[in-house]
This record gives sequence, C-alpha cells and structure tokens, in this order.
Amino acid sequence: MQSRLITLIFILSTSFLAQAQVIKRDSTLIQFSGVFLDADSLTPVPWVNIIVVNRQKGTSTDYRGAFSFVAHQGDTIQFTCIGYKPFQCTIPDTLSTKRYTLVQLFSRDTYNLPEAVIFPWPSKEDFREAFLELYIPPDDMERARRNLEQAELRDKVTGVPNWGSINYKQSNQMYMERMYYAGQPPPMTIFNPFAWAEFFRALKNGELKDPNKEERD
Repeated sequence: MQSRLITLIFILSTSFLAQAQVIKRDSTLIQFSGVFLDADSLTPVPWVNIIVVNRQKGTSTDYRGAFSFVAHQGDTIQFTCIGYKPFQCTIPDTLSTKRYTLVQLFSRDTYNLPEAVIFPWPSKEDFREAFLELYIPPDDMERARRNLEQAELRDKVTGVPNWGSINYKQSNQMYMERMYYAGQPPPMTIFNPFAWAEFFRALKNGELKDPNKEERD
C-alpha cells in the first residue's frame, strides 16, 4: 500500500512538472508581424519566403508584402526572395510584450549568369557540309536587271493567261460600254478634254514623231 502511494505521488509530481514546463514554454510565444518594402521604390515586395531556421517551419508574405504568424522569443527567421539580397534576424528574448513588429527594406541583388553560346549546327562537320552546299544568290542589282529584262517581261505578258476575275472584269466593262452607247453614235475623242491634255503634253515633250521617218532617213 505504501509503495502504491509513493508511485501515485511520483506520477502526480511528474505531471505537475511537465505542465509547469509547458506553461513556461508557452510564455515565450509572441505574435510576429511585419512588412517588406523595396529599398529603391518603397513598394511592397510580395511572396517573400519566410523560414524559422531553428524550427524548420515557414510561411510567406502576401501580395502586399505583409506577414503575421506565431513565433517564439529567440527564434531565428530567414527571409529570401528572388532578385533581392537575403535577410536574417533573431527575435529578442527580452521582450516585455507579446508582439514584435518588423519593417524591413529589401535591397535588390543582381546575378551574373555565365555566358551561353548557341550554335545552329551540332558539330563542325555539319557546319562544313552546310557551308559547302550554301547557295549565295546574286546581288540586288543583278537580280533587278534580270527581273527587268524586256524580252522576259514580254514573254511573261504574252505567255501568262489572265485570271478569271480579270477576264470577267474586261468583258463586263466592254458590255457596259456597248449598252451605254446603244442606239447612238459613240462620242468623238476630239471633244474629250482629257485627250486634248494628253495631246498637248506629248507635243510639249516631243513625243509626236513619225516612227517611219528614221527608217526613211
């Protein structure tokens, strides 16, 4: 009976000590809040990664760069974000309140990536083969001269048939002209002012020459 009483007292004392330790440990809990801003523009930095180093826990800031979570006094907090220098702080263990606020300016960080060289051919042998089979077209002047050859243009005009839409347009235009002057003589070009203007222009430029005069000379 005495041994059972001693065992019960031991169990109760152990539970009281464990509860006291829990109460003591919970007394270090605080509400850790803050916001991260860009050091240059003072705009919020969203989605900053937050890691409690000594407890392997983490969270992140919202789209406004703000955060708030329960932490312990003495915890080491690490903040990282792509494009910014990492930041680390330790919550003081001498706080007199249950709240701790942090307003931190994030400095931008520049990463210099190694040079990447991209080749269009997988090997030197493939490049050599492609270079030997390369077709270099003539220069622009030679290409223009070939395209403006009179004989070639004449052959293209006479050899290439018109499209169906062009043939339809020409035949429809001829039909409309016949219907417009149906029952009356067609107008004389001599009364056309545009024809007279074309005549005076050709006369001024010396384009009215007898084509058979040079042959007779």
